[in-house]
Amino acid sequence: MRTSKAPLWLALLALLACPLPVLAQNYPEKSIRLVVAFPTGAAYILGLLVSDKLRESLGQSVVPDFRAGAGGNIAAELAAKAPHDGYTLLLTSGAITISPSLFAKLGYDTFRDFAPITLLATVPNVLVVHPSVPAKSLAELMKLAKAHPGKLNFGSGGVGSAGQLGSELFKALTKINIVHVPYKGATIALSAMLSGEVDMVTSTIPSTIPLVNSGRIRALAVMAPERAATLPQVPTSAEAGMPELVVITWYCLFAPAGVKPDIIGRLNAEVVKLMNSPETKNKLAQVGLDAATSTPAELGKFVRAEYEKWGRVIKAANIRVQQ
Repeated sequence: MRTSKAPLWLALLALLACPLPVLAQNYPEKSIRLVVAFPTGAAYILGLLVSDKLRESLGQSVVPDFRAGAGGNIAAELAAKAPHDGYTLLLTSGAITISPSLFAKLGYDTFRDFAPITLLATVPNVLVVHPSVPAKSLAELMKLAKAHPGKLNFGSGGVGSAGQLGSELFKALTKINIVHVPYKGATIALSAMLSGEVDMVTSTIPSTIPLVNSGRIRALAVMAPERAATLPQVPTSAEAGMPELVVITWYCLFAPAGVKPDIIGRLNAEVVKLMNSPETKNKLAQVGLDAATSTPAELGKFVRAEYEKWGRVIKAANIRVQQ
């Protein structure tokens, strides 16, 4: 008895007509480029760490590609235009949520051009003042500024920098008038405060610890929900009655939009595992960084919230970067 083979052939043709999914277990099959938006500081440390550990877990080389310039925009544009195959990744900071509100034109779209993978690390900021400033707390600083509008000033690493935005947030929340003095870098702004050129600065905690502990500057508040282990004596902004004064520098990992979800899932799993390892946490703690991870969806939600938060601050302060 003869049976028709037509159903079998039809099934095979139907299978061949459908594109086969890229399976995460086959990824990666070649080296991965990790574009890092900043060649110094925390981003540099994270770039080396992530590339080294991912090489071990994925079995392929992960090459860090440090691309400085334009507050992280050069690296972001490069990554946004890369093939969406999972072989180019972007390690960047919260600057990617700030730039859209600062620059009239960008070569990328933060929400259209990237697929979130995970948070990597965070570091809280602290509001510090020169010892000549009589305020010993945020409340006293606010009272002093209101009594002498426009007399106090604050330094920052430049127009649109995290240091400026942190202090602008403080101004907006307290309705005080403090004059901005921009410098060409956060380190220069701190030096200017040490010499008495400016009264206050918002800075990351690792940059200020030696100066605070030596008494050369005074820390008024850690701008985070919880006290910092490295500055346990300094109260949080929430303890000072300003829970909205949260200024946290953060770093994350993106892929170009369109990378297959299973590849994103694989990368998330591997990076979360390495960031949560005791070895990694200890290494980061030594340089003042807190390991932090998330799901892709959580990172996407967080990025949107940060974009909206700092967009409001930038609009209220009328900040614009000249291109």
